[in-house]
Amino acid sequence: MAQNEAVSPGEGAAVLEALFRQSPTGLLILDTELRILRINLTRPVLHEAPTEQIVGRHVTDVYDLSAPDEVEAMLYSVLENGAPARERLVGLRPKGAPGPEYLFSVSAARLEDAEGRIWGLLTEMLDVTEREKARARMRVLSSVREHVGRTLDVVATCQELVQAVVPDLADIAVVEVVDAVVRGEDPPPSPLGPEVPLRRAAFGHSGGDEQTRAHPLGDVRALPFPTPYAQTLADLKPRLVALGPDTPWLAADPPRAEAIGASGAHALITAPLTLRGTVLGLLSLYRTDQADVYDRDDVTLALAVAAHTALCIDNARRYTREHAIALTVQHHLLRSSTATHTTVETAHLHVPSEAGGGGGFDTFALPGTRTALVVGEVVGQGIYAATTMGQLGTAIRSLAALDLEPDELLARLNDTAISLAQERAALPPDDPMPLTGSCAYAVHDPLARTCTIALAGHPPPVIAHPDGTTQIPDLPAGPPLGTAEGPPFAATTVSVADGSVLAFHTTSLLRASPSPDTLQRVLAHPERPLQDLCDDVLYRLRNDTRHGDVILLLARTHSFPADQVATWHLDHDPQAVAPARSHVRHQLILWGVDEESAYTTEMIVSELVTNAVRYGTPPVRLQLIKDRTLTCEVHDGNPVAPRLRHAKTIDEGGRGLFIIAQLAQNWGVRYTLDGKTVWAEQTLPPRITNRPR
Repeated sequence: MAQNEAVSPGEGAAVLEALFRQSPTGLLILDTELRILRINLTRPVLHEAPTEQIVGRHVTDVYDLSAPDEVEAMLYSVLENGAPARERLVGLRPKGAPGPEYLFSVSAARLEDAEGRIWGLLTEMLDVTEREKARARMRVLSSVREHVGRTLDVVATCQELVQAVVPDLADIAVVEVVDAVVRGEDPPPSPLGPEVPLRRAAFGHSGGDEQTRAHPLGDVRALPFPTPYAQTLADLKPRLVALGPDTPWLAADPPRAEAIGASGAHALITAPLTLRGTVLGLLSLYRTDQADVYDRDDVTLALAVAAHTALCIDNARRYTREHAIALTVQHHLLRSSTATHTTVETAHLHVPSEAGGGGGFDTFALPGTRTALVVGEVVGQGIYAATTMGQLGTAIRSLAALDLEPDELLARLNDTAISLAQERAALPPDDPMPLTGSCAYAVHDPLARTCTIALAGHPPPVIAHPDGTTQIPDLPAGPPLGTAEGPPFAATTVSVADGSVLAFHTTSLLRASPSPDTLQRVLAHPERPLQDLCDDVLYRLRNDTRHGDVILLLARTHSFPADQVATWHLDHDPQAVAPARSHVRHQLILWGVDEESAYTTEMIVSELVTNAVRYGTPPVRLQLIKDRTLTCEVHDGNPVAPRLRHAKTIDEGGRGLFIIAQLAQNWGVRYTLDGKTVWAEQTLPPRITNRPR
């Protein structure tokens, strides 16, 4: 077609139809009265009502605009003079729709025919909401970096922070600093105790309303508990919290509850002011405008703002102090986070008792992709209970290294507790009460999708299934630890589906709960983040820590990747070694294992299979597992344990397990009802190990 050849009406209609149905941007055709003639169906965010209810209506009757008069003036200007408007930023939402505004880049061009008659406007609308939010966050961060820290005064630094974040990041901002820091002293060690006083150093409100203050500037008091403020300073994790009249923790702080209600705040972010693991204070950000909501990107920004401010506050503190003293953060580190393994995601809640209790919990990896979950408690309070629980925790780890079944592990742990109790009984009469305790020990096996649990005078866990149903399995309670006589310990294996949540807890949690089913009600939504579930449980507890440590350990189970496990059934014959090595060699090539590691694995497999064939009984099964380590397992039907020997020079055999011990990072034996499994673990280069989920 020639360049100046006219387009036929049919071609024009086809082009227009394709444009409206396939354009990635929003398109509107408006008449000269700004009534909508046609709308792009591929942009549902532009309209929630059916198209027939939109066509023919004025644009301001369809959308709530951030500046309707300015938008109308821009569109009429394009109609009058024909000069297109390009990339004008407009905030809008469907008429009467709740929630935040969408930001659009709006361009408009006049429509006219060959005779010069004006038909209306073609308006292009590009959703730039996320782009503009990202730019706004960068502006806030740049403002904080530019304006915060210009003085060497702690309170002035906090005031600079409030001025930098209001109103772009928050409608209300509050900064509270540990009182000792304001005086230039070293901040207390982490985690921050509920009794440590904080000074309200800065307050800012976009509306300038002083009536929404819960406490005056300069007020010194400890943070209320349990609340998101105290929790943030306890575990150094930010909180994103929705606020409303039914928010349970508001009752713990009536002045703040009244101020929040008066301001109309509907969302809160709490971020710790920390530096090198030391708590300096707390930043609280509130939104009162219903159109503005917080998301996880805002939490990330709040953490970046808090990190910069914390550095500035610490510089001011050091300057205030005439003789700086080296921080003791290396000696007072936060308690390590609960480990997260490949197939188990964990979170915990720990509320210490008033006098210091003897509660404890632990999670650690076991051979064969399994994970151990432990919650225990020693009766009593103070240093004796805490140190005894530490001794028992060390014993649990040592016994778990022997790959014992949960019931056998508790039996041997009970022997240790009895020995410790005898030592305590030999102490002077005015020393603490006799040692007794409780423990729940469980092993999650992702390959079998089971969890084997044994209890020693401890409450059973709550299991939340992926469909939202919960159950408390009927498990034998077992005698308490430190009991010389009583029924034997028993282990029970329960099936756990992928995505189930196991909740282990101390009896103190039940005492502090308002009702016996509090935990089950919270776990009825197991898809929520585990830390949110822990917080939700905390906010429902009574403020009563006289009866011991409140501990909750949550574990969400995940299946192990099927392509990272290989299993072969072997003949009970000496000739089975060659095909076993061949199977392993082929599988390691598929997994991308380097030649050196593959050669070592073949030697380990050769020795394990040889021992199983020579000294074991059928059936013989070889299994290879690639996780953070490479594990070789050979199972046979003979329950007799192999023995590590140092063979003499004239011996023809006896070197198998000795060779394995030299080649492998770790090895051991696990007994089952149908025989035993001998396993060996190797380390792998980081580039081929599985990433934690």
